[in-house]
Amino acid sequence: NLAVAVAPGADYSLFRYLNEGETQYTVVAEDMAGRVFSLREGAQPEFVGRCSGRELVESGIAYQHPFVPREGVVVSADYVTMDDGTGLVHTAPGHGAEDYFTGIHENLPIYCPVQADGTFDDTVPDWLKGMDVWTANKTIVDRLKESGHLFYAHDYVHSYPHDWRSKTPTIFRATEQWFVAVDKPFGNQRRSLRNRALQAARQEIEFVPGWGRSRLEGMLEARPDWCISRQRAWGLPIPAFMNASEDVLLTRASVRAVADVIRKRGSNFWFEASSEELLQAYDVNNDPDAPGWLKEAGFSAVHDLTRSEDIFDVWFESGSSWNSVLRERGIGFPADLYLEGSDQHRGWFQLSLLPGLGATGQSPFKTVLTHGFMVDAEGHKMSKSQGNAIDVEDVLKKYGADICRWWVSSLNYTNDVKVDWELFKVSSDEYRKVRNTIRFLLGNLNDFSPKQDWYSISESDGFSVDSWAMGKLSQLVRDVRSGYEQFQFKRVSEAIFDFCNDSMSAVYLAAVKDRLYCDSPDSVRRRRTQTVIYEVAHHLIRVIAPILVHTSEEAWLALKSTDMESDESVHLRSSPEVVVWKEDPGWAQVMGFRQQALKALEEAKAVEGGIRNPLDAGILATVPSGLMERLRPFGEELADLCGVSRLQLEEGSELSIEVLDLRSEPRCERSWKRDGTVQLRSDGGLLSDRDAAVLGV
Repeated sequence: NLAVAVAPGADYSLFRYLNEGETQYTVVAEDMAGRVFSLREGAQPEFVGRCSGRELVESGIAYQHPFVPREGVVVSADYVTMDDGTGLVHTAPGHGAEDYFTGIHENLPIYCPVQADGTFDDTVPDWLKGMDVWTANKTIVDRLKESGHLFYAHDYVHSYPHDWRSKTPTIFRATEQWFVAVDKPFGNQRRSLRNRALQAARQEIEFVPGWGRSRLEGMLEARPDWCISRQRAWGLPIPAFMNASEDVLLTRASVRAVADVIRKRGSNFWFEASSEELLQAYDVNNDPDAPGWLKEAGFSAVHDLTRSEDIFDVWFESGSSWNSVLRERGIGFPADLYLEGSDQHRGWFQLSLLPGLGATGQSPFKTVLTHGFMVDAEGHKMSKSQGNAIDVEDVLKKYGADICRWWVSSLNYTNDVKVDWELFKVSSDEYRKVRNTIRFLLGNLNDFSPKQDWYSISESDGFSVDSWAMGKLSQLVRDVRSGYEQFQFKRVSEAIFDFCNDSMSAVYLAAVKDRLYCDSPDSVRRRRTQTVIYEVAHHLIRVIAPILVHTSEEAWLALKSTDMESDESVHLRSSPEVVVWKEDPGWAQVMGFRQQALKALEEAKAVEGGIRNPLDAGILATVPSGLMERLRPFGEELADLCGVSRLQLEEGSELSIEVLDLRSEPRCERSWKRDGTVQLRSDGGLLSDRDAAVLGV
């Protein structure tokens, strides 16, 4: 202890009190006096006088250390509060961050009597020398009791720093370390690392989500100089050398010489080799930064140098990884994206930015993406010890990698992520819909060759459901590309699922089943639909590839077998370009009409004896003249879009839809339709005109 800190704006009082029959004096914050004296029965405090904390400091008053022949001073500090204690705070500059900075401000010595092994050194009283700090605690308390200095002692539970590996309590010690200065101007611009980092964060880096920018700025504004050295038995060494006077050799040339040796021999060579071996490529005479004491002694003095035993902070190592991963391998610098959890604005993001700016003058990344943490269904942190963790191997065994990847893509990753088996089941169901859609697409291309059977669909086909499907495909590719580019993977998976579940399965593929199964194999209508199905499969498989890596590869090889190019991987292809397609504006009214028709069919199904199979139904629709003009060009597609055997439009004053029961009419044995043309054919079967023509009967 070298000082006592007070709050400059608080009032402090001098009290006279009884201590085991003896009169003693003490200074205590006036707001805390009642609580303090209530702890000691019979103290009988008597107010003597008061002054402010500022006056205590300005008076230059000193105090005598209770068991060391040393005087301390009273200083002011803004962290002194009236929440607890006496309003006077013990200050040891060698043992705590706040105390350290107070000591710097007050020009106090940074006294650290605790050695690296946790025992006291020879500067303390004899009865403490060599004792470890935890044992010394009780000894010091007993000593203060005996001398009459201790007013009150008690144990209480509070937060205390512990080593995260060994789970043991730690103490703070002021020791000599290596630092990266964040406020020291450098380079031609004479700007500090902090200023450069703040400019990069504000103007040069994209953040996903956007709040990451202000979080990183706040960290940079408040950060101290970066201590990059550690005292551990493992890690990468700081390549510094010292002479007997502890003068340091650490220059650009000496570091490069050591780096060249380590590159050849490995990092362990530092601990095995002599200083001469490590510095064999170093020429002191050609080093403009060489310290004067080494130049005077010449290179012969190198054998007298000792290696530094400090290692680099692991954050300095990981924060420099951009150099070895990107620059050394020549794969592009800076990185397009750095991705990590929200705790890394203080860690990897910030501690990669600082070395990048210091060494290259630019940020090592263009974009920072921040995600939340995984928690259980109740929002609690997952832990094996708590029994609420889900093992990824169990998930992979039950659902497979692609479903796990689909689940990840469906998350709002900017928040904490809930992990629950039920959520994997939902993802499994969604995945199955996507996979089954692709299976249906591929299954209907078995007799289709893009080189021989391709139909050049154009705007003249705008009234066909195939044109509508091309419009939906165009929108899918546009939405997916935008989602990928903006790292909005939830938007990507939602767009893919909605396309497969709604646009394809519920509408398009349901509408074209009849022509795929029953039209003449080489008919224009069927080949046009197969061409669109090929286009949809070709694009859909590529947009799912970054997420469903195995499914897409399997599907791609099946698709490309129709082109005799089955050895080409989908993962060697680029993301598909947006399909430029101009959709007829009338499709909005068509789909609105379809919804009304489907509603009427559901109502007809709900009555007793209702129509179960929509192909047993027809629709007679009365529509206003304006809507009639919109719907008439789409007439050939309306029945298939509604899933009925036939559909007739009549002009009227308002929209009304009548469901016709066709169960009394003959049904085509091939298409199951009751379209009004079904009759007995020459082969003895009941067939519609279309199906009879296809079969030639």
